[in-house]
Amino acid sequence: MGSKQQADIKEFLTDNLEGHAARELFARQSALLRELISNVSGKSAEQAKTLEETILPRVALYKALMGSSLPHERARELMRSYMMDVVAAQKHAFTNKAQVIPGFFGIYKHVFLHTMRTSDLWESTQDHGRDYFDASITKCLWHDACVENGCPELCPLFCDVDDVNYGGLRKLGFSRTKTLGYGGDCCDFHFYRK
Repeated sequence: MGSKQQADIKEFLTDNLEGHAARELFARQSALLRELISNVSGKSAEQAKTLEETILPRVALYKALMGSSLPHERARELMRSYMMDVVAAQKHAFTNKAQVIPGFFGIYKHVFLHTMRTSDLWESTQDHGRDYFDASITKCLWHDACVENGCPELCPLFCDVDDVNYGGLRKLGFSRTKTLGYGGDCCDFHFYRK
């Protein structure tokens, strides 16, 4: 569990809480993460790896914050701040830098659609044309993990990360009208060339 995400969580808590509170919350988050990982069963290797490295550390942080002595509103604010100011900001910075690659739109379209077709992290149908590509996701590991771990209310924050990641890009436009996390019957990703 010495992942970069754990280091980011520790740094975030240290920057936003008093020393003892930050250390205590990180210890609780780490313990919860170990417990959540130990309960993973019936998943493929790819699903288990994504849960361990990406999804469950955030679920554990949410549970640690909500179970702490912090007022629930403050705990929710901290979780949102971590997801938007750390996770989403890092993803956006990476995607934004990648735009300098010649043929970025075509490359991103190919990789995204290939991943949707071959990964078992989602169940989806795809469509594409010269200047657009779509994915209608009807099952999502992120949504399932939040529901299975008793915190479906956390899932919309995972959805919001996409809005920040793809927002304001020069070569790639993004829209979506619904998500599983917000109670929709699917996540209807639509990307288009700018």
